[in-house]
Amino acid sequence: MANRKGTMVERRTGVSRRKFIIGAGAAGMAASWPLILTPGKAKAAERVVLISWGGAYRESIEANYVKPFTQETGIPVVISDTPDLAKVKAQVTSKNVEWDVFDGVGSMAMSGQKDGYWETLDKSVIDTSHLRSGVYPDTTAFYTSAGGIAWDPKRYPDGKHPVDFKQYWDFTKFPGRRSFRTRVSETLEAALIADGVAPRSLYPLDVDRAFKSLDKIKPHVAKWIEQTPQTITLLQQNEVDFTYTYASRVKPAAAGGQSIQFSFEQTLNGAEYVQVLKGAPNKAAAMKFVAFMLRPDRLAAFCEQLGLAPNSDKATALLSAEAKKWVPNMSNPNNAVIDDVWWAANFAPLEKRFKEWLLT
Repeated sequence: MANRKGTMVERRTGVSRRKFIIGAGAAGMAASWPLILTPGKAKAAERVVLISWGGAYRESIEANYVKPFTQETGIPVVISDTPDLAKVKAQVTSKNVEWDVFDGVGSMAMSGQKDGYWETLDKSVIDTSHLRSGVYPDTTAFYTSAGGIAWDPKRYPDGKHPVDFKQYWDFTKFPGRRSFRTRVSETLEAALIADGVAPRSLYPLDVDRAFKSLDKIKPHVAKWIEQTPQTITLLQQNEVDFTYTYASRVKPAAAGGQSIQFSFEQTLNGAEYVQVLKGAPNKAAAMKFVAFMLRPDRLAAFCEQLGLAPNSDKATALLSAEAKKWVPNMSNPNNAVIDDVWWAANFAPLEKRFKEWLLT
């Protein structure tokens, strides 16, 4: 992995690394304890239903957020995998809301904001003052992740695997089975970059050109992936040769001894947002949980484990040098930044078109 020193700004925050390590250690201990609800701390029916992502991401959510939050407040958190904006719409419009907190990518967050699916965040409970960007009345970004290409170096040594999207579309030089997401955002951007569009000149997306580019790769995609953990497991099981995945998925897999590498030559960098559903049945508890998610010590511990870039200078200052090797380099001209505002206006129709294209 390339060590790109100096890509993240470190500032003094008044929180020492020693205090952070002690706090992270306490969280780790809490993660191994059974969930104990202290009498009187929480109402009998009070809980939070969190919609998030599975696999190693879910494990980190549980260890760094869910279990310590329950230990601290007595409020249990139930996790369900894979955010789905269509299900949010169904719940909110029918006024039969079952979910509380939604952990989703920018295209979902901004589209949901446009359609009024989120509650106004309670700033008397939630501190967003330390966040750098992407802060709105009803949603906020809490980290940035890097999407890109991964492979098994035992099967594909240097020179035998693609490292950018143009090469991912080069089926002559790099033959093999690909995987891709069933997520329209990121996929259209990758298709345009592969077709020659400069990463910094993507928006507004040339949608027709993107779908023509996708037509070229479609015969070589062995699996269109909805559940994010599959981006890793399909590679491990030799069901694909190269996969579109995330640095945050490769880091824990590599740390666990798996043969896998990720290319930082070119990445799609996107912010992840957290929000509370309009009409959430456990609104007050949900606001407390969002506040806990954004706390610099908790955000740093979560991003440290997965190699994510916190949307907070206070949290960034707490990351180890090793963790910073995995965060996206926002200054690299080969990399692209997902435009969440553009997706807010275009997500619904393009999601429909993409799903229909997948079926053809």
